[in-house]
Amino acid sequence: MEARAEARQVRISPLKVRQVMQLVHGKSVDKALLALRFTPKKAARIVEKVLKSAVANADHNFGMDVDKLFVVKAVADQGPVMRRFRPVSMGRAHPYRHRTSHITVVVAER
Repeated sequence: MEARAEARQVRISPLKVRQVMQLVHGKSVDKALLALRFTPKKAARIVEKVLKSAVANADHNFGMDVDKLFVVKAVADQGPVMRRFRPVSMGRAHPYRHRTSHITVVVAER
């Protein structure tokens, strides 16, 4: 049995989130939370929040033992992209993109 949690349309690039996701994939929840707590990246705070939500879902909805949980799957998919323009000299504008992510964490018992 698996429990999952999602955070959708988070204002951070999926490439940046995937760097942090590699730290937690396949680890026990305790070790994953410890690794995220001491990772100095913005994505680590977001992934930590989603992981805690997945653990709470496992405990409340399925009655799983929190001490036996481990991260089965951690995925950061591309969300919608906001296209914006930055003004530059001579009346021109350069486009740039605000990328968003859909973050999914799945936990299960061993």
